Amino acid sequence: MARAIWSGYINFGLVSVPVGLYSATQEHEIDFHQFQKGTSDRIRYKRVNERTGREVPFEKIVKGHDVGGGEYVIVEPDELDDIAPGKSRSLEIDTFVDLDEIDPMHFQKSYYLAPSDSENASSYALLRDALAKTNRAGIAKFVMRGKEYLATIRSDGRVLVLETMFFADEIRDPDEELGDLPRKSGAGRQLSMAVDLIEAMSGEWKPAAYKDTYTERVKELVKSKHQGKEVVYSEEEPQATNPTDLVAALRASVEEARKSRSSRAKKTAKKTAAKKTAAKKTAAKKTSARKKTAKKTAA
Repeated sequence: MARAIWSGYINFGLVSVPVGLYSATQEHEIDFHQFQKGTSDRIRYKRVNERTGREVPFEKIVKGHDVGGGEYVIVEPDELDDIAPGKSRSLEIDTFVDLDEIDPMHFQKSYYLAPSDSENASSYALLRDALAKTNRAGIAKFVMRGKEYLATIRSDGRVLVLETMFFADEIRDPDEELGDLPRKSGAGRQLSMAVDLIEAMSGEWKPAAYKDTYTERVKELVKSKHQGKEVVYSEEEPQATNPTDLVAALRASVEEARKSRSSRAKKTAKKTAAKKTAAKKTAAKKTSARKKTAKKTAA
């Protein structure tokens, strides 16, 4: 079993549920080191004084905040320790909200919450099932590794899931960041066809169907180069659709999506029919075997 990265209590009302926090995700990126080109010499980084060029020991480094005009406010490590959140072992649920009200933009990282012991499994299950039944999430704050986090606690039916969240002032305003954005497209023919295309391309969410092809290619590249082979990939750059050709492009896309969907439906139907035929054959064999056994027993 995985090791908890944090342990404490979920508190809601007068109820406390002891839990452990576990990572729910993992990345599969390939680790690379840096080398001087043409050599096997590793590149190392040193902390140096930009004025003297001399290396500075870690214990002699302090933090400073730029307040503008080339002026910095220097903050000592013990000053930061004095104002840091204390080591807390509680997830204090402040309120429960509908999951649909939360903009996914606020979600940061996912964790699993599991009961710390079997004695309190029933209270854990009670909270999990109640959240699932109401489709609500608990909003809480907690401290982990010296940092305070905002979080939601929700149920996925099997386990409680904690999502760390960005605070409201950490979400950038798109109008400020991106400038003028397009106005509404209107309710014309193009919008209607775009809706048709979305409907034609709609399907079930199957996460296992999506693979990290870039990481796989990197692995293949490293393996091939290690074996002295060369790998060449070529992909055409997509071109923006000319606004004057938009209706034609949408119409062709809808037709193609419908054909693809029909083809998938036929393949699924054939697989289902094949499974039913195999099941009938298996059942027939079992029936035949039982009849033969019965005849032998009667004899």
